[in-house]
Amino acid sequence: MQGVYLTIIAFFFGLQAFAQQDHSELIEGPFQSPQEVTETCLMCHEGIDQDIMKTRHWNWLGEDFVDKDGNNRKVGKQNIINNYCIAVSSNWPRCTSCHIGYGWRDNTFDFKDGRNIDCLICHDQTGTYKKVPTGAGMPDPVVDLVKVAQSVGKTTTENCSVCHFNGGGGTGVKHGDMDESLIHPTRELDVHIGGLGFTCSTCHAGENHKIHGASHGSMASGQNHISCIECHDAKPHENKKLNDHLDAVACETCHIPTFAREEPTKTWWDWSTAGQDKSEASDEYGQTVYNKNKGDFEWSKNVVPEYRWYNGQADYYQFGEVIEPNNVVGLNVLNGNINDPKAKITPFKVMRGKQIYDEENSYLIVPKLFGEDGYWKTYDWDLASKIGMESVNLPYSGKYAFIETEMFWPINHMVAPAEEALKCTTCHTENGKGRLDWQALGYKGDPLKTGGRLK
Repeated sequence: MQGVYLTIIAFFFGLQAFAQQDHSELIEGPFQSPQEVTETCLMCHEGIDQDIMKTRHWNWLGEDFVDKDGNNRKVGKQNIINNYCIAVSSNWPRCTSCHIGYGWRDNTFDFKDGRNIDCLICHDQTGTYKKVPTGAGMPDPVVDLVKVAQSVGKTTTENCSVCHFNGGGGTGVKHGDMDESLIHPTRELDVHIGGLGFTCSTCHAGENHKIHGASHGSMASGQNHISCIECHDAKPHENKKLNDHLDAVACETCHIPTFAREEPTKTWWDWSTAGQDKSEASDEYGQTVYNKNKGDFEWSKNVVPEYRWYNGQADYYQFGEVIEPNNVVGLNVLNGNINDPKAKITPFKVMRGKQIYDEENSYLIVPKLFGEDGYWKTYDWDLASKIGMESVNLPYSGKYAFIETEMFWPINHMVAPAEEALKCTTCHTENGKGRLDWQALGYKGDPLKTGGRLK
């Protein structure tokens, strides 16, 4: 184990030892547009644009796969529904402020124009680069493009944090295991970043700008995952009994006891209460629990994950998919069960809430929230539904209601030091009331007593 860690650390810091090219000697400016910066980058980094335009980062779509109905699909932010701000379609300029490009204002955006790639959002070293929150990915006019372009270097955790730690409108809102506390964490919060000095790219960087990791596109296709055993041994523990657990238990289950340990994360969002003229209030964490534009929220901190069997793939709700109005709608249904040899008991944040659906057509609605005639200006769900559903080419009946939904977000970060990992007695207890709900997972009881797949 120790040898593996030393190899990783030596490789990582060896890469950091290489001197960065001083771009202040190469870039002069001035630039009339951010696209001119990209054109300048491509003069030396020829062909990089072609690589980037094949990635999920650029297309907001994952890999090709065949879904449960036998259809060829690609899934990603571009075509899924979540229970935060619901969907990208018809809300582009707000959502695409986190796109690695410039000017994705509507569904006519040209994904084949490499000049619109934003090199600076990932490579700025000044800490001054920022995008307009509602500007379809365009940089803030106050940004000194020359200064930022001259500063560029290897991607840092700070670069990644701008979008990935602030998804959903603020730090930690969506993921729970990724927030701004990870920019400079302690070893106790995250042993990899805080203890070993890793950056996001230490684990996530692939070849040709292809980022590895479990995005929604990866979960839908079952591809492009990162595994702990890519760095650690397949049997990393000295204790054989612990190693035996790896047949059925994900590493993260024991090594991430809780998430959102420093920043709270949103766990409930009720859109049905939006539009009311009631006072905004805050909770014990200082977080807003009601907003007229968005409805009621609940936040949690130091959250114990929920555990499910998971084989690396999930079925995602599709635009127009018929729902049962009396049931909770699963926006991504995890694949795997106790009898699936590929599945492991895995930790998740489960986001729950209520969102709008079409009562007659029995499918979820994509509402227009942002911009002209959007709900955040009109507080008119009927108009927002009509415009939003036109953007995804689906009919709107004119009758809407709200339904409870849930969505699973994998927990992979905030890995605690080994001494803080869960103990055997956390799950295996005398009264059978430990952290894991054995019967819900498909066991007759604690497998130490009743037997079963878990060794």
